Amino acid sequence: MGTVGRDELLRQFKANDKNAINLLYEKYSKRLYNFAFAYLKTEADALDIVQEVFINVWNKRNDLRNDTNLEAYLFTVTRNSIISIFRKKITEKQYLEHLKMVAVLHHSSTEETLDYEALSERLKELVIQLPEQRRLIFKMSKEKGMSNKAIAEELQISVKTVEDHITKARHFLKKQLSEYGMIAILFYEMFIS
Repeated sequence: MGTVGRDELLRQFKANDKNAINLLYEKYSKRLYNFAFAYLKTEADALDIVQEVFINVWNKRNDLRNDTNLEAYLFTVTRNSIISIFRKKITEKQYLEHLKMVAVLHHSSTEETLDYEALSERLKELVIQLPEQRRLIFKMSKEKGMSNKAIAEELQISVKTVEDHITKARHFLKKQLSEYGMIAILFYEMFIS
Protein backbone atom coordinates (compact mmCIF):
# COMPACT_ATOMS: atom_id res chain seq x y z
CA MET A 1 0.00 0.00 0.00
CA GLY A 2 1.68 3.23 -1.18
CA THR A 3 1.42 6.66 0.38
CA VAL A 4 -1.66 7.53 -1.72
CA GLY A 5 -3.31 4.23 -0.81
CA ARG A 6 -2.48 4.78 2.84
CA ASP A 7 -3.86 8.32 2.79
CA GLU A 8 -7.02 7.16 1.00
CA LEU A 9 -7.46 4.33 3.49
CA LEU A 10 -7.15 6.76 6.39
CA ARG A 11 -9.67 9.10 4.75
CA GLN A 12 -12.14 6.23 4.26
CA PHE A 13 -11.52 4.99 7.77
CA LYS A 14 -12.23 8.40 9.27
CA ALA A 15 -15.35 8.66 7.07
CA ASN A 16 -16.83 5.60 8.86
CA ASP A 17 -16.29 3.28 5.90
CA LYS A 18 -16.43 -0.21 7.41
CA ASN A 19 -14.56 -1.61 4.41
CA ALA A 20 -11.57 0.43 5.57
CA ILE A 21 -11.44 -1.38 8.92
CA ASN A 22 -11.71 -4.70 7.08
CA LEU A 23 -8.79 -3.72 4.84
CA LEU A 24 -6.75 -2.66 7.87
CA TYR A 25 -7.57 -5.92 9.60
CA GLU A 26 -6.55 -7.99 6.58
CA LYS A 27 -3.30 -6.07 6.21
CA TYR A 28 -2.18 -5.87 9.84
CA SER A 29 -3.96 -8.44 12.03
CA LYS A 30 -1.44 -11.24 11.42
CA ARG A 31 1.54 -8.98 12.11
CA LEU A 32 -0.09 -7.53 15.23
CA TYR A 33 -0.91 -11.05 16.42
CA ASN A 34 2.72 -12.16 15.95
CA PHE A 35 3.93 -9.04 17.74
CA ALA A 36 1.57 -9.63 20.70
CA PHE A 37 2.24 -13.38 20.81
CA ALA A 38 6.01 -12.77 20.98
CA TYR A 39 5.47 -11.02 24.33
CA LEU A 40 2.41 -12.73 25.78
CA LYS A 41 3.21 -16.31 24.75
CA THR A 42 -0.45 -17.36 24.68
CA GLU A 43 -2.69 -17.53 21.64
CA ALA A 44 -5.78 -16.41 23.54
CA ASP A 45 -4.12 -13.28 24.94
CA ALA A 46 -2.63 -12.39 21.56
CA LEU A 47 -6.00 -12.81 19.79
CA ASP A 48 -7.71 -10.73 22.48
CA ILE A 49 -5.15 -7.97 22.03
CA VAL A 50 -5.63 -7.86 18.25
CA GLN A 51 -9.39 -7.68 18.64
CA GLU A 52 -9.12 -5.02 21.31
CA VAL A 53 -6.73 -2.95 19.18
CA PHE A 54 -9.05 -2.86 16.18
CA ILE A 55 -12.07 -2.04 18.35
CA ASN A 56 -10.15 0.79 20.05
CA VAL A 57 -8.83 2.16 16.76
CA TRP A 58 -12.32 2.07 15.22
CA ASN A 59 -13.80 3.84 18.25
CA LYS A 60 -11.12 6.54 18.12
CA ARG A 61 -11.00 6.94 14.33
CA ASN A 62 -12.35 10.50 14.47
CA ASP A 63 -9.48 11.53 16.77
CA LEU A 64 -6.85 10.51 14.21
CA ARG A 65 -4.98 13.28 12.44
CA ASN A 66 -4.96 13.30 8.64
CA ASP A 67 -1.21 12.60 8.59
CA THR A 68 -1.42 9.63 11.01
CA ASN A 69 0.74 6.67 10.07
CA LEU A 70 -1.80 3.90 10.65
CA GLU A 71 0.81 1.13 10.82
CA ALA A 72 2.81 2.91 13.51
CA TYR A 73 -0.40 3.81 15.33
CA LEU A 74 -1.65 0.19 15.31
CA PHE A 75 1.65 -1.12 16.68
CA THR A 76 1.74 1.59 19.35
CA VAL A 77 -1.79 0.72 20.49
CA THR A 78 -0.81 -2.98 20.50
CA ARG A 79 2.31 -2.30 22.55
CA ASN A 80 0.30 -0.26 25.06
CA SER A 81 -2.27 -3.06 25.33
CA ILE A 82 0.50 -5.59 25.99
CA ILE A 83 1.88 -3.37 28.74
CA SER A 84 -1.60 -3.13 30.26
CA ILE A 85 -1.90 -6.91 30.32
CA PHE A 86 1.48 -7.22 32.02
CA ARG A 87 0.43 -4.66 34.63
CA LYS A 88 -2.85 -6.52 35.18
CA LYS A 89 -1.03 -9.84 35.60
CA ILE A 90 1.41 -8.31 38.09
CA THR A 91 -1.51 -6.81 40.01
CA GLU A 92 -3.33 -10.17 40.00
CA LYS A 93 -0.20 -11.94 41.23
CA GLN A 94 0.24 -9.40 44.02
CA TYR A 95 -3.44 -9.80 44.90
CA LEU A 96 -3.10 -13.59 45.09
CA GLU A 97 -0.05 -13.18 47.33
CA HIS A 98 -2.09 -10.83 49.50
CA LEU A 99 -4.94 -13.38 49.68
CA LYS A 100 -2.48 -16.06 50.78
CA MET A 101 -1.26 -13.83 53.58
CA VAL A 102 -4.78 -12.85 54.62
CA ALA A 103 -5.83 -16.51 54.67
CA VAL A 104 -2.94 -17.34 56.97
CA LEU A 105 -3.28 -14.26 59.18
CA HIS A 106 -7.06 -14.47 59.63
CA HIS A 107 -7.17 -18.18 60.20
CA SER A 108 -8.26 -19.16 63.70
CA SER A 109 -5.15 -18.54 65.83
CA THR A 110 -5.40 -21.83 67.75
CA GLU A 111 -5.99 -23.82 64.60
CA GLU A 112 -3.30 -21.83 62.82
CA THR A 113 -0.77 -22.55 65.56
CA LEU A 114 -1.63 -26.25 65.45
CA ASP A 115 -1.43 -26.31 61.65
CA TYR A 116 1.85 -24.46 61.61
CA GLU A 117 3.36 -26.63 64.34
CA ALA A 118 2.11 -29.85 62.72
CA LEU A 119 3.42 -28.80 59.32
CA SER A 120 6.74 -27.66 60.76
CA GLU A 121 7.12 -31.00 62.51
CA ARG A 122 6.15 -32.90 59.37
CA LEU A 123 8.63 -30.83 57.35
CA LYS A 124 11.44 -31.73 59.77
CA GLU A 125 10.52 -35.42 59.45
CA LEU A 126 10.51 -35.19 55.67
CA VAL A 127 13.86 -33.38 55.54
CA ILE A 128 15.36 -36.23 57.60
CA GLN A 129 14.10 -38.66 54.94
CA LEU A 130 16.10 -36.91 52.21
CA PRO A 131 19.31 -38.63 51.09
CA GLU A 132 22.26 -37.37 53.14
CA GLN A 133 23.85 -35.14 50.46
CA ARG A 134 20.47 -33.69 49.42
CA ARG A 135 19.53 -33.03 53.06
CA LEU A 136 22.84 -31.27 53.69
CA ILE A 137 22.46 -29.08 50.59
CA PHE A 138 18.82 -28.29 51.38
CA LYS A 139 19.67 -27.23 54.94
CA MET A 140 22.61 -25.12 53.77
CA SER A 141 20.29 -23.37 51.33
CA LYS A 142 17.15 -22.95 53.43
CA GLU A 143 18.39 -22.82 57.01
CA LYS A 144 21.73 -21.09 56.52
CA GLY A 145 20.61 -19.03 53.52
CA MET A 146 23.69 -19.91 51.50
CA SER A 147 23.74 -19.31 47.76
CA ASN A 148 24.05 -22.22 45.35
CA LYS A 149 27.52 -21.05 44.41
CA ALA A 150 28.67 -20.90 48.05
CA ILE A 151 27.29 -24.39 48.71
CA ALA A 152 29.03 -25.73 45.59
CA GLU A 153 32.35 -24.23 46.65
CA GLU A 154 32.10 -25.52 50.21
CA LEU A 155 31.15 -29.06 49.14
CA GLN A 156 33.44 -28.98 46.09
CA ILE A 157 30.67 -29.89 43.65
CA SER A 158 29.19 -28.09 40.65
CA VAL A 159 26.50 -25.43 40.98
CA LYS A 160 24.35 -27.56 38.66
CA THR A 161 24.56 -30.47 41.13
CA VAL A 162 23.48 -28.15 43.96
CA GLU A 163 20.55 -26.89 41.89
CA ASP A 164 19.55 -30.46 41.04
CA HIS A 165 19.55 -31.52 44.71
CA ILE A 166 17.52 -28.48 45.77
CA THR A 167 14.99 -29.03 42.97
CA LYS A 168 14.57 -32.70 43.86
CA ALA A 169 14.26 -31.88 47.57
CA ARG A 170 11.58 -29.25 46.89
CA HIS A 171 9.69 -31.62 44.63
CA PHE A 172 9.77 -34.38 47.27
CA LEU A 173 8.68 -32.03 50.06
CA LYS A 174 5.88 -30.47 48.06
CA LYS A 175 4.55 -33.87 47.02
CA GLN A 176 4.63 -35.16 50.59
CA LEU A 177 3.07 -32.02 52.09
CA SER A 178 0.29 -31.81 49.49
CA GLU A 179 -1.59 -34.62 51.27
CA TYR A 180 -2.33 -32.07 54.02
CA GLY A 181 -4.39 -29.89 51.68
CA MET A 182 -4.45 -26.19 50.89
CA ILE A 183 -2.87 -24.97 54.12
CA ALA A 184 0.14 -27.21 53.45
CA ILE A 185 0.49 -25.83 49.93
CA LEU A 186 0.42 -22.29 51.32
CA PHE A 187 2.96 -23.34 53.94
CA TYR A 188 5.19 -24.80 51.22
CA GLU A 189 4.93 -21.67 49.06
CA MET A 190 5.71 -19.36 51.97
CA PHE A 191 8.47 -21.26 53.73
CA ILE A 192 10.09 -23.68 51.29
CA SER A 193 9.95 -22.41 47.71
